[in-house]
Parts: sequence; structure tokens; C-alpha cells
Amino acid sequence: MKVLANDGIAASGVTALKNAGFEVDLTTVAQDQLVNYINDNEISVLLVRSATKVRKDIIDNCDSLQIIGRGGVGMDNIDVEYAKEKGMHVINTPAASSHSVAELVFAHLFGLARFLHDSNRNMPLEGDTKFKQYKKSYAKGIELKGKTLGLIGFGRIGQATAKVALGLGMKVIAYDPFIDAVNLELEFFDHQALFFNINTISKEEVLKESDFISLHVPAQNEYIISTNEFKLMKNSAIIVNAARGGVIDEVALVKAIEEGQILGGALDVFENEPTPEIQLLMNPSLSLTPHIGAATGEAQDRIGTELAQQIIEILK
Repeated sequence: MKVLANDGIAASGVTALKNAGFEVDLTTVAQDQLVNYINDNEISVLLVRSATKVRKDIIDNCDSLQIIGRGGVGMDNIDVEYAKEKGMHVINTPAASSHSVAELVFAHLFGLARFLHDSNRNMPLEGDTKFKQYKKSYAKGIELKGKTLGLIGFGRIGQATAKVALGLGMKVIAYDPFIDAVNLELEFFDHQALFFNINTISKEEVLKESDFISLHVPAQNEYIISTNEFKLMKNSAIIVNAARGGVIDEVALVKAIEEGQILGGALDVFENEPTPEIQLLMNPSLSLTPHIGAATGEAQDRIGTELAQQIIEILK
């Protein structure tokens, strides 16, 4: 059987699949050529990440296809229910990248709290002539310890982010319409563990009480955070979106920063990918990354291994 990993797969996944007798094709096929390629090569499994879309045209016209796999959490680039109705298996790896995303959230938070995102732009250009000026400009940093992190969405990634926050000595509060309480296990390097029971509260309470806010929700039909939500936040608040583009109103975000309603923000995902709005790219109060939440070697190894295990269980 043949597996097409159209957006790539870690070596760990390739090895596991080959050891199980699968042929792995790492060709990156253009979207408009996928149907022909799958049919010509009798592909049984199509693996994608966020770049490749698996819509009805592929599902309807590829008789050899048995499994569609998504390396990661979000499935909005796949017509999941339609594929299942047609008898296909649809798999993903919801837990594999949780900690990687959580660490990226805190990379942004640490950077914003100490102005690293802006300092790293300016120091290479003028650090030799404006050293004292920048030292004064970046002298009002804040510590995360003792501050309140608010989580909008408290699933796997939200919980992983909470664990990092607890390890830093932060207070964690969360809103999730589908979860009432979570008993989090925080594990340490020496195998000791502590448990923290966190009861979810209202979205409005999270917005009002948080020093830092991180979004961890699936793709939405409307904004989770827009003008009214920014008005509820502290004027010293920092917000991070490493979830999905379109859950935060980017125009309202820029306006909230410019009007002093919040201090700043971080975006790993955007409404318009791969061409984010220029007003976001040029804003000195925003810390930006190009959708790399799951882009660690460790996460990709876990994703590859988990996809391979699921494929082997289904087809072998």
C-alpha cells in the first residue's frame, strides 16, 4: 500500500510505515494535480498538514483512498464528515504538538514582557549609536511570575499551556464552554508530580482578570475576540493567538493597541495566510511568527509516529 505524505512527515513516521510494509511517497503535489496523482499512483493514504486541502473533489474522485491523515490538531482543511460518510477513515494527532505550542506561547510572552521582539529589531540597526536610549526604552519590563494567565479554550493545548504557567508560578484561570473543571498533573524531571484543580469561569471574568491571555480554540465562523472583548481587558494586558487565524479580529487588535486598551499581542496565525496584513507586520507592539506552533523536531517525531501507528492499526 502507498502513503502520500504531501506536506511531509518526520523520519520516525517514514521508518515505522516502511517497517510495516508501506511504500511512502514524499512528493509534494500541487493542489490541482492531487486527484490525478492519487489515481495514477493508487495512493491508499493521504497525509497532510495545513497546506494541502482535502475537499469533496478529492474524496469523490479518488477510489483508492482509504485514509486521510492530518499531522496536527486542526481539521478545518479537510471535509471530515463528508469523507467519513464516503467510508474513509480520517485521523489526526491532537496531543502530539500540545507542548510545542505551549512553549511558543511563552516564547512570545517572555519576549513581549521584556521587549525582546522590538529590541531584536533595533539593536542590530542602531545598537551602537543608541545603546543608552534603548536601555532606557526597554527598562520597564515585567515578570510573569505571580501574574494571571487567562486561557480561552481549555482543551489539550490550553492545558499544556497552563502547566507551563503553573511551573512559572503564575495563577491560571480558564474559560471553556465544554469543560467545567480539570485536574492538571504537573510532572517534574525527577518524576515528582503536583496536581492542580482548575474550575473554568466565564469568558468575561477571564478577560477582566487576566494579565496575559492565550487563545486555544478551533476555527470559528466569527471572532472570539473583537472590539467588545478588548474593552473588558486590562490596559496592561497582552494577548496571544497561536490557535487559528480568524478567531481574533486583527483590525480591532491593532486599534486596541493604538488606543491603549491593551499593551500588546502576539500572533502565530493570521486571517490571511500566507500574506498577513502589513499593519500587523509593521506594528512594534506585536510579536509575530509564521504559523510554527507545532514546528519542533520533537513534535514532528511524535506526529509522525502517531500517524504511522494509527495507519498500521487500521490497514494491517
